[in-house]
Amino acid sequence: MLKRLGDSIISKLGIGSRKNYMAVRNGQSGVEHCPSGTLGVPEPFMASLIDRELLNDHFMPIGGNRVHFYTPFEKLAILAVHQALQQANIDAAAPQVQFILSTTKGNIGLLEQPEHPYGPQRVHLWQSARLLAQFFGNSNEPLVVSNACISGLCAQIQADRLLALGQHSVAVVVGAEVLSKFIISGFQSFKALSPTRCRPFDAARDGLNLGEGAACIVYQRREADCPMAPGEMRLSGGAIRNDANHISGPSRTGEGLYNAITAVRGGHSEPPAFISAHGTATPYNDEMEAIALSRAGLLSAPTFSLKPHFGHTLGAAGVLETVISMHALADGVALGSWGAEHLGVSHKVNITPEMRPAQGATFLKLMSGFGGSNAAIAVSTSPNTTNTSQPCE
Repeated sequence: MLKRLGDSIISKLGIGSRKNYMAVRNGQSGVEHCPSGTLGVPEPFMASLIDRELLNDHFMPIGGNRVHFYTPFEKLAILAVHQALQQANIDAAAPQVQFILSTTKGNIGLLEQPEHPYGPQRVHLWQSARLLAQFFGNSNEPLVVSNACISGLCAQIQADRLLALGQHSVAVVVGAEVLSKFIISGFQSFKALSPTRCRPFDAARDGLNLGEGAACIVYQRREADCPMAPGEMRLSGGAIRNDANHISGPSRTGEGLYNAITAVRGGHSEPPAFISAHGTATPYNDEMEAIALSRAGLLSAPTFSLKPHFGHTLGAAGVLETVISMHALADGVALGSWGAEHLGVSHKVNITPEMRPAQGATFLKLMSGFGGSNAAIAVSTSPNTTNTSQPCE
């Protein structure tokens, strides 16, 4: 079981978790029309892209004259970690701190730039992870998690497993992703991109939007019987299940996601406060997710998707959407799911465009990805009331 010490989000919607969370509450979106020629893509597309000059402006106070040494992907990850560490109040260079990087593409866009100044090894994920850890003076070999769209949840589950071994007491989990012509063209070849802002679970949904971003959660190991401080947020469970259905298509029965959900919930009969769905707005994924929720007996739980606000941030999504959901749980609300006006799946998922009060102290975060990969985590909090017991050290 892990306790959150700090978190951060960097996206088109702003710098900082709270700013991004309030933007979602207010219905704002970073997804916008990108004209032909953007990122070298011949056709126009919808996406949430981060302004590179603005990124440099925010990076310079911590990176100084190294602003041009790091790629945009690396600067995103470093900036997210820096902000989360400010909240966590820990020494990132300490030997008991382990860095874990979640991404699916990393610096792959450099392959489109034969004259780039970063050197041949920068396309490797391990190299970016090392530079990230070294920036903060950490000498431990960082871990890289790259498992399609479930990477961000896998990284958090890996942090839980790693800290349980006792060699480390703190994990810095960061997910980051930037887009490139290669990535956009790949999803275009699947006919998976919507020409408008995506509408998860809606009858009119016609595809996903992509997005750039980074998010970080600093976790510390806590024993299950350790009393929770008021407002404390904990990763209380996680599961990864692969149904090996298809290289890109989800299972028609939702088998892998259903198994991940049931593994996380165990024998719990109480519904979660809400479910933060994968919700890509593609016809097949949303239908699969609805089937899995029905099989798990969770159709009554308030459900939402964050993809209309950030786009699908790929390897960053599992971390970013967990952070937003943590802030929603702390406020006792289930966020609205933009565009979910007319339910378009075969099972009655409890999803609306309006924000609602949430009852309960635990939420589920779900993700599914290529290759039949599926993951679920449970995050719990304690009421913001006086707790007479002493938190464990």
